[in-house]
Amino acid sequence: MRHGKKFNHLGRTDSHRKAMLANMATSLIKHKRVTTTLAKAKALRTYVEPLITKSKDDTTHSRRTVFAYLKDKDAVSILFREISEKVATRPGGYTRIIKLENRLGDNAEMAFIELVDYNEIYGKKAEVEKKSTRRRGGSKKKATETVAAEATEVVKEEVDAPAAEETPATDAPATEDKKED
Repeated sequence: MRHGKKFNHLGRTDSHRKAMLANMATSLIKHKRVTTTLAKAKALRTYVEPLITKSKDDTTHSRRTVFAYLKDKDAVSILFREISEKVATRPGGYTRIIKLENRLGDNAEMAFIELVDYNEIYGKKAEVEKKSTRRRGGSKKKATETVAAEATEVVKEEVDAPAAEETPATDAPATEDKKED
């Protein structure tokens, strides 16, 4: 029985799983986005996020530790040079998993995993637009005050509105008389 064993083996042997995750992590670091199955994306997240955290401390020991996992010099240099600078202030959550449609062949759940700081679609512009939060209920005092303020504005507009309407109304019959001739 596998009581309390939460690690997903992905139907592979230990060596195959480690090699696959190392290759996927290298691809994620080089291309900033990888499309894969949902289970592999979740496993990759737990594999690559500690490596990104290690890259914040640029020492020989951390470089060798990360290289032991990735086994690719180019990926290690990109991770320590570019990615670590972008995520320096972020306290975690370096990747985002977005679900896609199921695969046509075997109906597997597909997703893509990407580095959060390298996506322009969900960048700072989207955060600026989404500042207001929606809350249920709200305070009743504020609601009654806003309704009363809107009612007084409507009354003021109605008082001013007939005066504005009278001026065009006097011109309208004159133009109708000219049309009849």
